[in-house]
Amino acid sequence: MAVTHGCLLASMSSTRITKMPHTVLNKMKVPYKLKQGQSRLFHQLPSGLNMEVIYQKGLQTKIPDENSEKLCNPPPPLVFIHGSFHAAWCFAEYWLPFFSQNGFDSYALSLLGQGESDAPAGSVAGSLQTHAADIADFVQKQTTLSPVLIGHSFGGLIVQYYIANLEKDSRGKLSGAVLVCSVPPTGNSGLVWRYLFSKPVAAFKVTMSLAAKAFQTSLPLCKETFFSEEMDDHLVLRYQELMKESSRMPLFDLRKLNASLPVASVPNPSTQVLVMGAADDFIVDAKGLEETGSFYGVRPVCVEGVAHDMMLDSSWEKGAERILSWIKSIDEKDLA
Repeated sequence: MAVTHGCLLASMSSTRITKMPHTVLNKMKVPYKLKQGQSRLFHQLPSGLNMEVIYQKGLQTKIPDENSEKLCNPPPPLVFIHGSFHAAWCFAEYWLPFFSQNGFDSYALSLLGQGESDAPAGSVAGSLQTHAADIADFVQKQTTLSPVLIGHSFGGLIVQYYIANLEKDSRGKLSGAVLVCSVPPTGNSGLVWRYLFSKPVAAFKVTMSLAAKAFQTSLPLCKETFFSEEMDDHLVLRYQELMKESSRMPLFDLRKLNASLPVASVPNPSTQVLVMGAADDFIVDAKGLEETGSFYGVRPVCVEGVAHDMMLDSSWEKGAERILSWIKSIDEKDLA
């Protein structure tokens, strides 16, 4: 992957915007108001169902001087994948504007049954296979350059499945992948058992918060589960209301999901992966972060001062800047 900043030409678009069908926004009772420069689109999947996409175009810059390289590669598009109880809006709040300002066309997807996306028939939104296939369909039809997939929490597990099963398809090739506070490749069962034996009180709180959805009614529990202590309560309340409305059905059948794990390993993978966690993560512990890093043969990055929802936390820029630095480091290696 080659990313050359500061020499992005208007004629060198990293994405192909096709006309997407628009639907009435009535699925979330608490709608998310887009920020300046953002647009809400709907990508129609082969099933006929529409997937919500919040898009923000990368800001373009002029070539600084005549001595610059004549041929410059535009940065890859970024495709953001959320986890449970979230939707595209969780990236639109801070990270889409940040990466747009740094020249990246950025797309945040709402998986089926989440946000303003259509819901499939059945009691759950899908499986690792179906969610990854939906992302692959979007990548193949809406991008002209290989994107960087950025998955958070269970969205990170979906990205892992994508790398193992769909990235080998040339149409689904990636420029890179970022796993943010991701569920490990073996799933969340290891996390649960470790909490039960080492932190029984925390295990009870996590179970109440997520399995029993108590985060939806308890502001303190919502804050402890997803955010840092420094987070303002009025922001926690706002995001709590959005999270209540984000998931009309579970992302997965967890029993079937756990039976399908671990994610298959890929010998000599071509995709470079950044594994990034949060020092104050209440859901994914340090061993879970280490497991994911070991799986991909990389040293994980642990960001200090942020919690599980680092893209919404009070120090959200820490994670964003680390991802930007990683993409630039890959660029430098490619140019070497």
